[in-house]
Amino acid sequence: MIDNSANDPELNGRYLGTISKDFVLVADAVKEASYAIRKRGFSDYPIFPVCTIELPIGQLLIRKYEVGTDWNYYASFLDEFVQRKIVEDEDVFKAAYKDPDEYCCLFVVDEEFTNFVFIPYPED
Repeated sequence: MIDNSANDPELNGRYLGTISKDFVLVADAVKEASYAIRKRGFSDYPIFPVCTIELPIGQLLIRKYEVGTDWNYYASFLDEFVQRKIVEDEDVFKAAYKDPDEYCCLFVVDEEFTNFVFIPYPED
């Protein structure tokens, strides 16, 4: 299930544009949440589920109508995904996980697409 999806045609065609457009608007808040999750010792592997409807994973971080995005953003981390059996092999996930200071791990949930996506934070 782990895939950085950089070359996934479904992601590129349908999702990458809207995710990238939205991510620019929320990147600072998400990056700050990622830092807080790691700094407070919750996890070294923050994950941010995104969905156009409400999602029962993680804690709601940003509602789409609050900032004019297409996606709701939630904050979670690897342990919840292991407990829910979304991630079956923790070691494989950790090996695929990218530097959280440079990349955000999104868990994109939509009717036709559900996958992990690593998206770089915008440079200052």
